Amino acid sequence: MVENIRINKYLSESGYCSRRKADELVAGGHVKINGIVCEIGARVFPEDFVEVDGREISSNDRRVVIAYNKPIGIECTSDVSNKDNIIKAVNYPSRVFTVGRLDKNSCGLILLTNDGDLANNISKAGQGHEKEYIVKVDKKITEDFIFKMSDGVPVLDKITAKCTVKKINDYTFSIILIQGLNRQIRRMCEYLGYKVTFLKRIRIMNIKLGDIQIGKYRELTPQEIRGIGGRI
Repeated sequence: MVENIRINKYLSESGYCSRRKADELVAGGHVKINGIVCEIGARVFPEDFVEVDGREISSNDRRVVIAYNKPIGIECTSDVSNKDNIIKAVNYPSRVFTVGRLDKNSCGLILLTNDGDLANNISKAGQGHEKEYIVKVDKKITEDFIFKMSDGVPVLDKITAKCTVKKINDYTFSIILIQGLNRQIRRMCEYLGYKVTFLKRIRIMNIKLGDIQIGKYRELTPQEIRGIGGRI
């Protein structure tokens, strides 16, 4: 029996995009199989030639998921016109893109992959995935600050979800979030009259930053990929 798969799965497994985005591209007439514009649900056979807007898409590339220790000053964008873009900084030998974001003034763990479905699953709002950070602020940390940060504060017209916050020393705390609001930790601290002077992400779900040096990366193991929802 000749193996064949749906076009949206083919594009996802090639690392081009998520299945949802693939369906949008197909519906918009951007995808061709053997030179013919295809329809949603079309099947791709091993000998077929697939292209998106004239670019050949190969399914031969293996799935890649890497953990990168982002330095301060690097931006989570694939825009090559930005000299500080993360793709140039990582310099991985094949195409990858970021899973989520980490702002320019923050450092630490960020994942990059060529698997659109995996990236989409991890990034979905409301999944409740844990992300852990070490944060330094400009004033002494009080019990009231820890309580209010843990209990939730107004950010972007909503109250942040309850989270785990622990004092490390007078100016440093750890925080575990299950949300991903824009600049959430900085905004939470600002609301309480504090300014973040240093922010580092040290864990995403089961993936720890560990001893990855600043500006370096490592590939995830199959077990780690399974732990973040990826099928091997």
